[in-house]
This record gives sequence, structure tokens and C-alpha cells, in this order.
Amino acid sequence: MAGSPRVPKRPPFRVPRPGRRGDPSGAPVGERQRIPREIRVLIAAAFVIAIGFGLVAPILPQFAQSFDVGVTASAVIVSAFAFTRLVFAPAGGRLVERLGERPVYIVGLLIVALSTAACAFAADYWQLLVFRALGGIGSTMFTVSAMGLIVRLAPPSIRGRVSGAYATAFLLGSIGGPLVGGLLARFGLRVPFLVYAAALLVASAVVFFQLKDTSLADRTAAREKPALTVRQAVADSGYRAALASSFANGWSSFGVRMALVPLFADAVLGAGTEIAGVSLAFFAAGTALALTVSGGLADSLGRRPLVITGLVVNGAAMIALGFSGNVVVFLALCVVAGIGTGLLNPAQQAAVADVIGADRSGGRVLATFQMSADLGAILGPILAGLIIDQLPFGSFTLAFTVTGILACLAAGIWALSRETLPRTERIPPADTDGDRSADTDGDGTSGLRRAGPAAEEQGP
Repeated sequence: MAGSPRVPKRPPFRVPRPGRRGDPSGAPVGERQRIPREIRVLIAAAFVIAIGFGLVAPILPQFAQSFDVGVTASAVIVSAFAFTRLVFAPAGGRLVERLGERPVYIVGLLIVALSTAACAFAADYWQLLVFRALGGIGSTMFTVSAMGLIVRLAPPSIRGRVSGAYATAFLLGSIGGPLVGGLLARFGLRVPFLVYAAALLVASAVVFFQLKDTSLADRTAAREKPALTVRQAVADSGYRAALASSFANGWSSFGVRMALVPLFADAVLGAGTEIAGVSLAFFAAGTALALTVSGGLADSLGRRPLVITGLVVNGAAMIALGFSGNVVVFLALCVVAGIGTGLLNPAQQAAVADVIGADRSGGRVLATFQMSADLGAILGPILAGLIIDQLPFGSFTLAFTVTGILACLAAGIWALSRETLPRTERIPPADTDGDRSADTDGDGTSGLRRAGPAAEEQGP
């Protein structure tokens, strides 16, 4: 009717998403939530650490052989680092729960720095072996504590993006490190060790001073935080699935990829050592490409779809590698396998963070997660090598097929697990009077609650 006042229409209620007002993250409408400053410090430190590690990795076997030892003995130098990481991981987890992440992180960096510098002055093979093994102890300390810091500091709505950014920094450093290390090796095989040690000292100083005045420096708070036990975590299907995918990824991406893919390029395809090295770069390029989007997708679509997709892509590519008959197909499959790794890594790490939560200490839980990857990285090359050398019908094709099947089995475990990503859900408002949103909980939350693990399975 003419002259009647117009009643404005109420906008439809929308379930808050990350970046909208009402999201528990607190980010304003349309604003992408920023990564906390403390995590940006850790990401920068990860880049420096990875560059340093890349400096020494290519020349370590050559340095070992300079002491007149064979190929097997030089390989033991590489394995010693991974072995001590695996053995010391439980103790590293307990240290994180007792002392807090920050001091354990810094002490771990210092241990690796001192042991790496000592490697530069090793007088014989056995000294080099001991010093390198000691570095593995420090490595597991700062790795577990870094994961613990990310769990504490990363808001649930961006855990995937944070894990992706951290992994990208490490990957870029790992790519750039060998290039710089090759140049430094011209001045002597001991020089890269000294440069790596100096880089670790810089990284530890940056972390110490940048995080000095934050709540991370409160050791009392770290000790008072309730600890999530491994038994409690294993009761959660999301954590069990993460252990399975971590083992499969360690077997494929850190074990078989480094040990067998270059050998396949040289021995089977006859492509030479140059293509063998290029294959690792192509794999890394695929991983970097996927990391540009996988973290954000893990935060919006969920952890489970990204991990399952990544495992299936990586597994299928590894199986296909064994059947590749020329260099072009081989390199293309390396890129695809790397994409699979880049899809699954941020999501599975975010899933472990979801299980632990920001209000609990999970040092031993994180250490067990790391151990699963290290165990896969150690067993993968050994068992795949036995398949090739010892079985009467053994071949690279069979070894790659077993690797791919293992990844697909891990994907099946994830398909049966719960989704760990916290979701927002709306409780129907009881009061629609006026323009106010109903507060059905009586706590000013406008009927919004954070949906936890109970959506599929109650976590620990």
C-alpha cells in the first residue's frame, strides 16, 4: 500500500567461514587471517636450516671417502644421522613436555651447529661418524619442538596454510643449498660444514631474541600444560591415519626417491648421472607447485581429502615410474609424484595438530609421528633394494610397485578415519525478535559453536 513503511528484509544467516565475522579465529570480514609473527620467525629459521643442510648433503659421501673408506662406509655416515634421529625422538618428545618447545628448539640447533663444525675438523672416519650421529640428536630436538610450536601458535583455521608455508621454506632451502654447497666445495670439502654451522648459530640467535619476550619463554606454563599421551592419541583414528601416511611418505618420498629413483634413471634408462640428479629436482618442483595451494585447501576442504588425494597421486606415479620407458615420461612422472607429496604433507601435519590441540602438550605424540616417517625412510630403501637384488623375479618395477601399493593402503586407512578439521556449526536461534541474532547459548556467541571431533568420532 502506498505510504506504508518499507520493512527491510533480514539477510539470510550464513555459517561463518574462515575470514568472516563470527569465525572463532576473530578475523574481520573479507580479511585473510595473518600467520602469527612467531611462526614467521620459525619459517625464516627453517629456510636457513634447510639451506645449510643442503650445503653438506651432496658432499658428505665424498668427504667420508676422503678418509679412504668404501661406498658402504660412506653410506653409513648418511644413515647414522637418520638413525640417531629415530632413536632419540622419544627422549626429545619428553624434553619438550618438561622444558617447553622454545629452549629445546634452540638447544637442538646449537647441538647440530657444534657437531657440524666438529665434522669440519674430523681427523678420521670414526670421528666424522660420531660427530654426524650427534647431529641427529640435535636435529630431532628442533624438529619435534618446531612442530610443537606450530601446534601451539597456529590458529585451527589456518593450520594447513602454516604447515604448507613451513614446508615450502624447507623445500626451497633444500633446493638452493646443494647449489651453494657445490660452489663452496671448490674451496675444500670442509668449508660447507663451517658455513652450515655458522648459519645454524644465526638461526638460533634469531629465534632466541625474536621469541624472547613472548609467552613461549614461560617454562612454568609449558610444564603445567597437560600432556597428551601416545596411547590417547592412538585411540583417535585421525592420528592413526597420520602415522600410516607419514610412514608411507617417508618410505616413498624420503627413502625410495632418494635411493632408487636416481639409480633407475642411470641403470635402467641409461640416462646418466645428470638426469639422475635432474629427476630429484623435478620431484622437488612438483612438490613446490602443490604446496602453493595444498595448505589453503586443507583448511577449506578438510585434511582427509588432501591426504587421500596426495597418497593416491604419489602412489600411482611411483608405480608408473617402474614402467616408464624413456626419459621424458620418467621426468614427468617425477613431477606428478612430487605433486602428491606436496598435497599430503601440510594436511597430515595439520591433522596431528588438530588431534593435539593448542591447550595440550604433545611432545611424545609429535615425536612418534616423526619416528614413523624416519622409520619409513630407513626401511624403504633397504627393503626395496632387497626386492631388486635378492628376489629371483625382483626388479625396479616391482620395488616401485610395492612402494605405490603402500601409499594406496595408507590412503585406505585415511578413508576410514575421521576428519580432524574443526568446523563451525549453527544451533537454530530461539529468538528472532528484532534485528538481533539469537544467543541460544547465553554466552554472546549467537548460537555458534565449534564442532570438534564428535562429528565423526570423539578424539582423546
